[in-house]
Amino acid sequence: MEVQINQVEGVRFSVKTRTHAIICDQPAANGGTDEGMTPPELLLASLGACAAFYAAEYLRTRNLSHEGISVSVAAEKAKNPARLDNFSIRVDCPVDLTPEKREGLLRSIEHCLVKNTLLSPPKIEVSLEVPIQAGMGA
Repeated sequence: MEVQINQVEGVRFSVKTRTHAIICDQPAANGGTDEGMTPPELLLASLGACAAFYAAEYLRTRNLSHEGISVSVAAEKAKNPARLDNFSIRVDCPVDLTPEKREGLLRSIEHCLVKNTLLSPPKIEVSLEVPIQAGMGA
């Protein structure tokens, strides 16, 4: 998996993968034009969409109605270091479930790839590429 992010203007960026693109921006208070979600909002969106997918698949594979699933995700800002913490995922199921199916649905959502990535922090390597200026040595 890979995404490419390119600056559009100011603090607005185009995020592309495969044949899809979205805009990431900041609110006016942070110097943006508020034309897209912020990076932390995209993280919450990714987590919620992943949970919704796992919920829909659980219901679909059991021939239960999966149309109308709704998910909301909240988190708090934390410091030292700056990060999001205390995530909360709420899944609103469109159908009534037996206690067994309810537990099964919760177990299925627990398998969400994004959730498990956040619970087992990945190795993250940052590299920097800069243009070599004429006459300047490394």
